Amino acid sequence: QVQLVESGGGLVQPGGSLRLSCVASGSQYRINAMGWYRQAPGKERALVAVITSRNIITYTDSVKGRFTISRNNAGNTVYLQMNSLEPEDTAVYYCNAYGPAFSAWGQGSQITVSS
Repeated sequence: QVQLVESGGGLVQPGGSLRLSCVASGSQYRINAMGWYRQAPGKERALVAVITSRNIITYTDSVKGRFTISRNNAGNTVYLQMNSLEPEDTAVYYCNAYGPAFSAWGQGSQITVSS
């Protein structure tokens, strides 16, 4: 089994920054990619950013230039550095990891951007 534990959510003013972290545990499964999704009120869960084991990175258009995804050398931790945050970024953010034999989700982190 692979379990994901998130940390770093909270309240921030517009223009501020936050960093989310997600740690995967479970050494028996290959992790091909880790990433972040978000779900705003009344909307479906949507991709924010993904980084693969080969360090190929994909961002949704609305966060390009503001968010940066990265992972540690061991490949079991993913980060999302969020700068220049906007009220439209307010959502629950979910960490995701997948491999040949699994897909796992974190517990969700509330990010609120408000003055």
